Amino acid sequence: MGDVFKALADPTRRTILDELTARDGQTLFEICGRLTTNHGLTSSRQAVSQHLDVLERAGLVETRREGRYKFHHINTDPLEPIIERWLRRRTTCGSD
Repeated sequence: MGDVFKALADPTRRTILDELTARDGQTLFEICGRLTTNHGLTSSRQAVSQHLDVLERAGLVETRREGRYKFHHINTDPLEPIIERWLRRRTTCGSD
């Protein structure tokens, strides 16, 4: 769970996840373009690539290669333990 919190702590990484939620399966080039166009973020491709690596290590992003292209997909499964720990427990306790 620590890797997930570390990954989510950075606002740029959260914005990348927002963009993958809006349009899943993007290349690095597409993500960089959407960050600039939609959010005014002018991070270098190298910086965005490093953010994607952190998200991938946390399991929040999965990649798929197709030829020379690498597509990035959001994976929300690592968020499930957080939901179980704090959100579902709260709704269960609140219904007593």
